[in-house]
Amino acid sequence: MAEAPKNTLSTLDVGGHTYHYYSLDKAAQAFGDASRLPMTLKVLLENQLRYGDDESVSPDDMQALVDWQKEGRSTREIGYRPARVLMQDFTGVPGVVDLAAMRDAVKRLGEPAERINPLSPVDLVIDHSVMVDHYGDPSSFKDNVAIEMERNRERYEFLRWGQQAFDNFRVVPPGTGICHQVNLEYLGKAVWTKEENGKTFAYPDTLVGTDSHTTMINGLGVLGWGVGGIEAEAAMLGQPVSMLIPEVIGFKLTGKLREGITATDLVLTVTQMLRQKGVVGKFVEFYGDGLKDLPLADRATIGNMAPEYGATCGFFPVDEETLNYMRLTGRDEHQIELVEAYTKAQGLWREPGAEPIFTDVLHLDMNEVESSLAGPKRPQDRVALTDMKSTFEKILSDRKPDAAPTEQGKWLSEGGQTAVGTDTSMENEDSQDCEVDGENFKLNHGAVVIAAITSCTNTSNPSVMLAAGLLARKAVEKGLTTKPWVKTSLAPGSKVVTDYLSASGTQDDLNELGFNLVGYGCTTCIGNSGPLHEPIEKAIDEGDLTVASVLSGNRNFEGRIHPLVPTNWLASPPLVVAYALAGNMRIDLSKEPLGEDKDGNPVYLKDVWPSQAEIAEAVEQVRTEMYRKEYSEVFEGDETWKSLDVPESDVYAWNDNSTYIQHPPFFEGMGKEPGPLEDVKGANVLAMFGDSVTTDHISPAGAIKPDSPAGRYLQENGVQPKDFNSYGSRRGNHEVMMRGTFANVRIKNEMLDDVVGGYTRHVPSGEQMAIYDAAMKYVEESTPLVVVAGKEYGTGSSRDWAAKGTRLLGVRAVLAESYERIHRSNLIGMGVLPLQFPEGEDRKSLGMTGDETVSIEGIADIEPGAKVKVTIASSKGEKKIEALCRIDTANEMAYYRHGGILHYVLRSML
Repeated sequence: MAEAPKNTLSTLDVGGHTYHYYSLDKAAQAFGDASRLPMTLKVLLENQLRYGDDESVSPDDMQALVDWQKEGRSTREIGYRPARVLMQDFTGVPGVVDLAAMRDAVKRLGEPAERINPLSPVDLVIDHSVMVDHYGDPSSFKDNVAIEMERNRERYEFLRWGQQAFDNFRVVPPGTGICHQVNLEYLGKAVWTKEENGKTFAYPDTLVGTDSHTTMINGLGVLGWGVGGIEAEAAMLGQPVSMLIPEVIGFKLTGKLREGITATDLVLTVTQMLRQKGVVGKFVEFYGDGLKDLPLADRATIGNMAPEYGATCGFFPVDEETLNYMRLTGRDEHQIELVEAYTKAQGLWREPGAEPIFTDVLHLDMNEVESSLAGPKRPQDRVALTDMKSTFEKILSDRKPDAAPTEQGKWLSEGGQTAVGTDTSMENEDSQDCEVDGENFKLNHGAVVIAAITSCTNTSNPSVMLAAGLLARKAVEKGLTTKPWVKTSLAPGSKVVTDYLSASGTQDDLNELGFNLVGYGCTTCIGNSGPLHEPIEKAIDEGDLTVASVLSGNRNFEGRIHPLVPTNWLASPPLVVAYALAGNMRIDLSKEPLGEDKDGNPVYLKDVWPSQAEIAEAVEQVRTEMYRKEYSEVFEGDETWKSLDVPESDVYAWNDNSTYIQHPPFFEGMGKEPGPLEDVKGANVLAMFGDSVTTDHISPAGAIKPDSPAGRYLQENGVQPKDFNSYGSRRGNHEVMMRGTFANVRIKNEMLDDVVGGYTRHVPSGEQMAIYDAAMKYVEESTPLVVVAGKEYGTGSSRDWAAKGTRLLGVRAVLAESYERIHRSNLIGMGVLPLQFPEGEDRKSLGMTGDETVSIEGIADIEPGAKVKVTIASSKGEKKIEALCRIDTANEMAYYRHGGILHYVLRSML
């Protein structure tokens, strides 16, 4: 047993201020030298030191972190407390709904409601609700914001109530920016401070966020990652984040990007490399002398896409570039001095030539990166620009000729980057005649119907944004125009982007090509792309056309961007503009022209691509004053926001008639002590899925179809289809969300043949029906349910409703081949048992059809990582397996025993 360290508290004088901090150097006297620990683990070690007196942190935890250096791995569980919590409105609204429901539960149990209050600072940024209804004209932004406020007034009034009802809770109003970019440009401090007992303590700025791309802040040297909304709620209520000390993969960067290569090309290359390596559940830490020439915005671009390469985080240490960026973005000079002094004192400053100990190492010479896209449905499937035409032709050749339009997903090759297929001439194939705004054209396979500069990944990066503007300028000068079937949009991550695009004059050129400002928010990247013109949607549907979107985002999963667009391609902002000009993916932009100039001469991509020197000159237009101006009143909002009606009360006045905000049933009948755990007996299979089922497939997202269970519910409650809004906007209403769970138009339930979408077979009757309808029949029949799946179950965003909806449908357990980190922990957080098939067994080897009944024994005595007896019975007999319990830690086990993490927290507070 290691002894608690004595006298690790030290002081640091910065600019006449004295700061107290827990010294890693002094801790070495008790635990041994930790100088070669990865930076990320040094941050965790400091966190353990600071909370070392707490019963949830022991000296053995600290010793395990130091001893990690011996093998580059550990099986030790630790409790980690982040400094703060970041939310966006899609995940934030249900979080605040849960807090409001907890206040009701506390009051019912005879305690003061205000005992439920965030103990850590919480910032919620409203960025997920603006949709691209209007585009391509100067009034697009004003019109979209007006619609957003009208659609979401009830949600926004609820958030404003939360802002006044809860302490430590701030809201950034709509029309301001994307939470990750606001975090990077303003909220993040690199070093956090807190007043306690008359002393000012300094410690690393750390956070968890309810959006998986919280990792973007890793570019600023801030350790943070995405968690489910329920985990975030527990963290803000003072509970530690339970985690195993992770493996840390070192990613060494050397060299420089070549002329014409962008940060987007770099991140797509890094994403592909790390996915192939396999880093799920691991930390990734970037190091190497290539960092000295890598701008912080490029680092943030790479950090942002950690969920896409599967890592918990993608961390960049603090160095001179960090300070330069903080200075550029208007941070206080004293804060910048503190960051430098603290990180150097703690060994958290990047030193040239440093070689920390890592679990494993990858290396990339940035000089080898080439121009790339990724798709058609996974971010890690990188395709070189030179291979895009052949890749798309292969997708078309793989089409199933007699498939229905809703089955277009079946036509896509699994990896999205297979060999050259038959080159189909667009002139000789079936096409659809279209007329939009008086212009007639033919719509073909491969047509780019959406071109969107959007998402925190790239809109935070001045070099790629200004590259897009400069390319637009050159295209306009040569007389090029975007094709009439392309829906163009520009949704920056903060108002600062508009300032520097305007200062450089390139916003006018983007406007000329239809890339007018549509809003400050996530828009297309999260499925808020809005409708296409009706004739285009009709042509796609009637012609069974395989069309495309090109976006500067980070997600392109099936059904996410637009239900009628089966192929979606991630690309840099300048390539988004280029493909809007070309109008089709079946053009080799490295060889074939984008179009013709005013004199009829061909114009190639190389003719309009800006040089590095031109981009650098434009980037000089980015000024500190822009950041200070835009963030001076970041929490104020416009007059509409300020005029929202906000009742002042400690508990929320629920409206039974609301279709946006409803009292959730999670705490109904909850007592002060948890009930006993029970085995699962004779459960039916609700659905059976293959590999890589994402949280986008599971959780309600995007548009609500009128004939879906959620659509029927809304119409029964007086909401017309035109007013449905999106699933994301209605996350505060469990009635909508449980009806939309597993309802994705691209999800494939293997219990049904040749059927795509949220359907299943109700086994007792043999009837095919919506998954929600089947689940409710099982509830009536008092039949428990399980879900069966393949590898990487729950890939993607930290969608808490993927777990909440699963639980409300009556699912007791999930049996999968493997899980992605966030969804596994979210299932536990909602009291759903995640089980893993034993090595060498899966649904196929067991011959499962979904008609079986599943029984799980030994749940009452279950332990983390234990083997669990599962009996799979059918008319052909019984098969028994020993599944692995994927409750990995003691804390997770405590949450499961209480029926969920929020139940555990609430009982703990009482």
